[in-house]
Amino acid sequence: MKGKLLSMMSVLVALTMMLTACGPQAAAPTPTTAPAAETPTTAPAAETPTTPAEATPTEAMAAETPTAGAGGMTKEKAPPVPNPTRQYEGQEIIYYGDTVGLGAELDQALARQFTQDTGIKVRIIPKPSNATENYSTYQRFFQAQSSEVDVMMLDVIWPGAFAQHLVDLKPRLGDEASKHYPGIIENNTVDGRLIAMPWFGDFGILYYRTDLLQKYGYSKPPETWDELEQMAKKIMDGEKASNPNFVGFVFQGNAYEGLTCDALEWIASNGGGTIIENGQVTVNNPKAAEILNKARGWVGTIAPKGVTTYQEEDARNVFQSGNAAFMRNWPYAYAAAKTPDEKGQLSPIADKFDVAPLPHGPGGESVGTVGGWQLGVSKYSKHQDAAIEFVRYMTSAEVQTWRAVVGSFVPTRPDVANDPRVQAAMPFLKTTANVKRVTRPSRELGAKYNEGSTAFFQGVSQILNGADANTVLPQIEQRLKMIMQR
Repeated sequence: MKGKLLSMMSVLVALTMMLTACGPQAAAPTPTTAPAAETPTTAPAAETPTTPAEATPTEAMAAETPTAGAGGMTKEKAPPVPNPTRQYEGQEIIYYGDTVGLGAELDQALARQFTQDTGIKVRIIPKPSNATENYSTYQRFFQAQSSEVDVMMLDVIWPGAFAQHLVDLKPRLGDEASKHYPGIIENNTVDGRLIAMPWFGDFGILYYRTDLLQKYGYSKPPETWDELEQMAKKIMDGEKASNPNFVGFVFQGNAYEGLTCDALEWIASNGGGTIIENGQVTVNNPKAAEILNKARGWVGTIAPKGVTTYQEEDARNVFQSGNAAFMRNWPYAYAAAKTPDEKGQLSPIADKFDVAPLPHGPGGESVGTVGGWQLGVSKYSKHQDAAIEFVRYMTSAEVQTWRAVVGSFVPTRPDVANDPRVQAAMPFLKTTANVKRVTRPSRELGAKYNEGSTAFFQGVSQILNGADANTVLPQIEQRLKMIMQR
């Protein structure tokens, strides 16, 4: 069984890392009930990049996590730095890390441990929570050749766009890189240069309330979108009598990169393709229009009207507070829902939910948009050597194991994936191992990916807010063709 599970997990993560990614994007505020509908942002406004002088950086406060993860590693200290060096003691590096939540807490604990073992100070600045704004912020840093960032989290779709601004890690970390899944190392290697180290993987999954399915007579989670609609409505109608805030389904509906991930899953699972295929824009087809119009029908019925403003944390907090029957999200939400708060209290659903593959359309198959984040070092860093040592530690087997068990962050190393503690903490990897992984068209769009994704999610946002997909899809198609032809 152990060998079979390793094989399945190897396939899972290798496919996950082949090309593109979204990932948990923390949003503020994080509602526990459905917020009022708002007009979503259709194009991220340019922002001045945050610098240490403009933001209050979060120094690592404690070398142990203040919470307990799904694997039961309560109050366990962050792992020590393997074979630490004091060669760069006294230097300070700036790390653009996770925004809020458990990921940010783990960053703080790890940074504190790293400083303790190496003498290198780490200032943590939360990266923009919106992936599209995050991309633009890094772009402005690089254009200015700014030294105000040393180490940064990088979406797996970004290496090609940012390669020229990132340090080649192969000379120092090449041996460590060989211990990660080859697919992601290939993705992170541009013109022979290893410009980022794997950090964690991701893929879209369905969360569901096991207690409520049983209460309303369902023996298993929905396999099709029609079943999800029917089940969500029945459960929602029944629960609203005692909980007016209860909704059937929450997902990432805001106009940002997360919506590209969700909408790609809807379209691909309904037989509508993957937006751009073999160099051709294929998004304008009847199957895509059918499922997008179905999703439009969810808003204000089984999903709250405010779902068009939701990012990952918004959806998680509604589901985790006990106010939703179903949720689409990433693996990180699994441990988060089982993690006690600062008062040691578990969420109302800590032992009342499970994970399944996302539904599909008639005759389709379940899919999950692949994701993952990397750590890279800026070429304009004044402390490149110290920054590389930080990346070495953060992507080590010890740290990946700890983060997988405490936070259900999908490992990118086979040795970690085969660790019994990881397998016990992330049982959902078994049930989702054979689900087809779909990738966003970052290779087709190259450096124009951000522009192309924006064109796509802006159009989908119009549909969720009431427009007919048959009218909007030709416009998306035209915009994507223009982008590709330039």
